[in-house]
Amino acid sequence: MKAVVLAGGEGTRLRPLTEDKPKGMVEVNDKPILTHCFEQLAELGADELVVVVGYLKERIIEYYSDEFQGIPITYAHQREQKGLAHALLTVEEHIDDDFMLMLGDNIFNANLTDVVNRQQEQRADAAFLVEEVPWEEASRYGVCDTNKYGEITDVVEKPEDPPSNLVMTGFYTFTPEIFHACHLVQPSNRNEYEISEAIDLLIHSGRTIDAIGIKGWRIDIGYPEDRDEAEKRLSNEPIAEAQ
Repeated sequence: MKAVVLAGGEGTRLRPLTEDKPKGMVEVNDKPILTHCFEQLAELGADELVVVVGYLKERIIEYYSDEFQGIPITYAHQREQKGLAHALLTVEEHIDDDFMLMLGDNIFNANLTDVVNRQQEQRADAAFLVEEVPWEEASRYGVCDTNKYGEITDVVEKPEDPPSNLVMTGFYTFTPEIFHACHLVQPSNRNEYEISEAIDLLIHSGRTIDAIGIKGWRIDIGYPEDRDEAEKRLSNEPIAEAQ
């Protein structure tokens, strides 16, 4: 299964850490965030890494070149930062089967294998890792509603009044149908093409999307203090193989 990694972001909230490097090259425990991502995707059986680059992309390409631990790397260029659905469309020509998607600014120590296994059961059209966060933090994320079967019934991006405190974490599996949905997405009030809207379009077209509750932890490296927290956790609890 191929793995797509979105790493085109500028990381303005991470400054000064990103003044001379893209977000994915910020180091956590002496290695770039992207290396943490690539290591876990390798453990999950990725046979190709398709990496979306943008801001200071040369730093990523020069560092990793065309392979990681023997896994070939293909680069796709997002020339403008217009949201995750826009970023995902840059890899459409490289994907022809089910694939993993990881946001390249997350550190996981969690049950990612459960998501991949659910996708391979061929019962779901997509699956992704979700977690409960404090209600006051839910508006920072894509918020999900689920039914009694654990299927996602609605997704709202950064709502002012969240319908739940269950949020997407940044690790997904999809069929290529997600690209059709991304083409239909309209700009949000943030003027971005949101992946949450693409997912919602899949749901309302009758596709089945499963939510897998997180076991373990993940940290979205959005601010310098997030990097510090990730280093603290990894120092106390070395990252495990994808569970």
